Amino acid sequence: MSVPGHIVIFCKCTALLSLRILLFVPAGLPVHSQGDSQYDKKLMDNITVRQGETVFLRCAQGEIVTHTAWLNRSSILYAGDEKWSVDPRVSLVTLNHEEFTIKIENVEMTDEGQYVCAVQTSRRPTTSVVHLLVQVPPKIINLSRDIVVNEGSNVTVLCQANGKPEPYISWKLISSSGDLVTDDEYLDIPSITRHRAGTYECTAVNDIDTDTQTIDITVNYAPTVSDGRDIGVTLGQRGELECEADAVPEAEFEWYKDDRRFSNGVAGMEIVNTGSLSKLTFFNVSDGDYGNYTCVAINKLGSSNTSFVMYVQDGNGSALGVHIDTFLLSLVFLACLLRF
Repeated sequence: MSVPGHIVIFCKCTALLSLRILLFVPAGLPVHSQGDSQYDKKLMDNITVRQGETVFLRCAQGEIVTHTAWLNRSSILYAGDEKWSVDPRVSLVTLNHEEFTIKIENVEMTDEGQYVCAVQTSRRPTTSVVHLLVQVPPKIINLSRDIVVNEGSNVTVLCQANGKPEPYISWKLISSSGDLVTDDEYLDIPSITRHRAGTYECTAVNDIDTDTQTIDITVNYAPTVSDGRDIGVTLGQRGELECEADAVPEAEFEWYKDDRRFSNGVAGMEIVNTGSLSKLTFFNVSDGDYGNYTCVAINKLGSSNTSFVMYVQDGNGSALGVHIDTFLLSLVFLACLLRF
């Protein structure tokens, strides 16, 4: 006989042997279907286990049991104390006249399904059926990246998660009030404002656990400059003008006196920019330093400006202009007295 012929015979014999072991029916005895009254089938309670845990499958035996096996779908896991499964996670725990128990460690989603304990006695075969349910904690599998948009843009970000039971997904802005934003995997923010910028948290929850991840939404907007505060400075003293701008990205500052732009390197003055604040400092104010100043804040979305006045102040802290007005008023009063 040719080699292919031997292979065919071997496969047929193996299939026949597997079928007899599966049904535990000695050769020559009639085979009973599951619908036959001589074939007992018992339904055990379903077993629910979390992914990664260990599950024990127990089956009652008896003194007159001749063969017994645990099967998963069409695969034999154990036939008596002989292991048929090649899965190292499956092992025998107990086999005696009372029970036949195997365990599956580090349970996976692929382990879910029907398991059958088949028992052959001298009277009839019986099967006990149990359904294994595997629960999986939620895991966020698709989350939008951090984004940068201009104020007024429409924003949509996505958060997807898997798990069993199916997880519930919610979004909230955690860098402000923490109010719930939406309870859907899509977060839509039409015409976003600067007040909606910040860190957003996506939470996926099911009966098993919770998974949380965050993204940052940065909103760019043009500068807004605070109103300038006029200052009075005594001749020869230190004078400082402060300009503050709210902007994203941070603004760059320019200082002007009338139409003349100031820059560092000019003797007797200094410009220091720190984040949203710019300071123009005169270390020894002279007559030429008094007057009107303008601060301009600029970023790629626009600009804004504000004006200041640095005026003369005497040593008592009063503006010189006040003294001049008082002197003029005294002259007017004196003229009135002379008329009478």
